[in-house]
Amino acid sequence: MPPTGGIFPARKAIAEYLSNDLHYQLSPEDIYVTVGCKHAMEVTVKVLARPEANILLPRPGFRNYETFANLHHLEFRFFDLLPERGWEVDLDAVEAIADENTIAMVIINPGNPCGSVYSYEHLSKIAETARKLGHCFFTLGSISKRWLVPGWRLGWLATSDPTGLLRKCGIADSIKNVLGPAPLSPTFIQAAVPEILQKTTEEFFSKTIDILRAASALCYDKLKEIPSITCPQKAEGSMFVLVKLNLSLLEDIEDDMEFCLKLAKEESLVLLPGVTVGLKNWLRITFAVEQSSLEDGLGRLKSFCERHEKKP
Repeated sequence: MPPTGGIFPARKAIAEYLSNDLHYQLSPEDIYVTVGCKHAMEVTVKVLARPEANILLPRPGFRNYETFANLHHLEFRFFDLLPERGWEVDLDAVEAIADENTIAMVIINPGNPCGSVYSYEHLSKIAETARKLGHCFFTLGSISKRWLVPGWRLGWLATSDPTGLLRKCGIADSIKNVLGPAPLSPTFIQAAVPEILQKTTEEFFSKTIDILRAASALCYDKLKEIPSITCPQKAEGSMFVLVKLNLSLLEDIEDDMEFCLKLAKEESLVLLPGVTVGLKNWLRITFAVEQSSLEDGLGRLKSFCERHEKKP
């Protein structure tokens, strides 16, 4: 039976990996291994939840945090991400909706479903806002996308606690208590973590990035050929991009849900309607496919839009 929070070599490797971007060194005691990143989300929400508390969530964003907040009777409030500014956080809105019962705000970077990557300057502003609101910092992650092994279901929760505040106020013990009876990531996968984090070559990452960069550029260029779809910016740090529907140029389509249903029926092409991530009449497009399949899919999307264009 592995110890609560994961085996030591895995926690040590994750601490060292995350410390590369910090001005101080995380310790293995700051790391808790989870069964994928969704498990880390649930643990974080459960540990922080208390009566009358609220959590600030980005819009657009996936509904996992809402689900976990509802499960633990935690109020959630939304702040907007601004497409005209590269999906940056509306920090004025964050301060406007936060109060003394706000326990956390969720920041996702690189962004899913937006495909954005925040600048160091913007991240610094986010951190300063969090400090003003009295928030502590947690980092959630996994090996799913960066190392391309989503089926392994190994993630982590890291506490950024250089002053020891989270240990003093019992948060660290609460995390262990929540993880105690929870399912554990298989130890043979945990045992592979040091090898994965320390010995994956830069060539692996650069090849992956080159493939995604080319796919992102192709997607962006092809979407510009479709008048009824607007792409605010090229995806920079993910396998997805959010685009806006201009329904005034289309006929027989009421909203993004109907667009996606008809697209699937007529072209056998599946896109995610924006309403599922909190933005009505937007679409999320995944471009992490072979170039030929991507070109074919974007061609079908263009044909569909042309077929449903309003006639003069």
